[in-house]
Amino acid sequence: MNQKYDAIIIGAGIIGCSIGYELSQKGWKTLNIDKLGASGHGSTANTCAVIRVHYSTIDGTAAAYESYKYWEAWDKYIGVEDSLGLAKLNKCGVMVIKSTANDQLKKVRNILDEIGIAYKNLTFDEVKEKCSILDDTSYHPPRRPEDSKFGTPNDTPLKGAIYYEEGGYISDPVLSVHNVQVAAESHGAQFKFNAQVNSILKEGDKVSGVTLEDGTIIESPVVINASGPHSFVINRMAGVEEGMKIKTRALRHEVAHLPSPEGFDYESTGCPSSDSDVGAYWRPEVGNHILTGSEDPECDPKEWIENPDEFNRNLTEQAKVQALRLAQRIPTMPIPTQIQGVVDLYDVADDWIPIYDKSDLPGFYMAVGTSGNQYKNAPVIGKMMAQLIEQCEKGHDHDNDPIVFHLEKIGHDLNMKFFSRLREINEESSFSVLG
Repeated sequence: MNQKYDAIIIGAGIIGCSIGYELSQKGWKTLNIDKLGASGHGSTANTCAVIRVHYSTIDGTAAAYESYKYWEAWDKYIGVEDSLGLAKLNKCGVMVIKSTANDQLKKVRNILDEIGIAYKNLTFDEVKEKCSILDDTSYHPPRRPEDSKFGTPNDTPLKGAIYYEEGGYISDPVLSVHNVQVAAESHGAQFKFNAQVNSILKEGDKVSGVTLEDGTIIESPVVINASGPHSFVINRMAGVEEGMKIKTRALRHEVAHLPSPEGFDYESTGCPSSDSDVGAYWRPEVGNHILTGSEDPECDPKEWIENPDEFNRNLTEQAKVQALRLAQRIPTMPIPTQIQGVVDLYDVADDWIPIYDKSDLPGFYMAVGTSGNQYKNAPVIGKMMAQLIEQCEKGHDHDNDPIVFHLEKIGHDLNMKFFSRLREINEESSFSVLG
């Protein structure tokens, strides 16, 4: 006998689980399907899990600030006990370095002011009071070590940074996904692991379910693509990619784990930081380590992956490049001979802004292009997608009359046209992991 559900969600990462949670609270019978053995074991497992509220757009910033409110009160958002415990927000604030590369953060500060997010303007002396290991030498633009000008300082030092308290990071992102799964299950949601979707079924011109690799047929009038770096594979399977102006691809990324300078407790005193002057972001990591990644400056080549199931999971020279660039900002940081870290894929939209939308195939929805910076927005994404799906299934024409989602905690209306598959390239984007 075929299995039947109100909605099938392909993917059980933080985005897929959040959508299942929100739909199940509305009384929908949902099933999350994931090819891996447990929730959050895909690209979510290797996210840096930084909870920041600054973006290059008003809508992106508003969604992040609203989501922060849920992370801050995670126990209330989840609403049930998890035998594994609850993920914890390390609320240590976020610091962003002002530089020529980001126009001294004028645009970011204007957006924060418009939304009403409190922050402090710090001189670099005040930056060093917060974190004495940081150096104010400017090296813009970011370069690679093979560049003869690498490490050549500019005449003018950095002026300072902004710092806001409403931010931090989640040290165990896999646990956070399990929390959402347990919360969804408490409302009747179901999960199927070690199961790979082989085809998207259609009846007439509408989606009707999926077929798994083992031949199992699961029926549903609604299928949601939340498959992370596999999103373009699923979209092609459904035949909806041609109807999208904005598409997604998988991008290989490396994150290095480096030791804190000797005698300095960065794990306890540091905070997530971003620095476009050297093209790096970093945050504290367990074991008094510093986790650092690339901000995707022009000098770093992009490795797009055609098969998300086959890519090099070993660190390459890129990890050393990132370590050396961070060492420009933290000169006393030792760089090990053998750098440790993680490698995974980002699910990247053409303009690095995600797609939360319906598709040209009735009943088929997308929450894609999310990797690199959307983990933090999962609570809002789940709510937005649930409203979108519910209204579209009732006949609302979202393409011609975009749904407006109300961010109730911060009192801001977000027009979901911002996340449309039919939008033009958004030139306000940073076109990087910064969003």
